[in-house]
Amino acid sequence: MIVRSDYSSGHLRLSLSGELDHASSRKTMQQIEDALDRYLPKICTLDLSELSFMDSSGIAVFFRAKRRTEDGGGALFLANPAPQPDRVISAAGVGRWITVQRGKGGKK
Repeated sequence: MIVRSDYSSGHLRLSLSGELDHASSRKTMQQIEDALDRYLPKICTLDLSELSFMDSSGIAVFFRAKRRTEDGGGALFLANPAPQPDRVISAAGVGRWITVQRGKGGKK
C-alpha cells in the first residue's frame, strides 16, 4: 500500500494505491493520521482510483479517517473508487455516512 499526499489551500488529497486489507490497514491508517496531523485540512479527499483491492478493513480505515478529520473541524470525501473497492463501499452502505464522488464529473 502506498499513500501519496498533496496539500493546497486547506485541501489534502491522499491517493491510495495497492491493496487495503487486514495486513496493510494499520500502517495505512498511521500514514493517513500523520498527514492529517501535519496539515490539519479543512477538506480531506481519499483518492481511491489506484486502489486495486480492499476488504472490510478498508471501511474501518475510512471511518477512522472521517472521525479524525471531523475532530479537527474538517470534512472527508472518498473519490473515484476503482471497481472492486467501489463494490465493497456500495455493499456496506458507506455512502450514507461519507460522501463518495464517482467519475470525472464527481457524481455521487
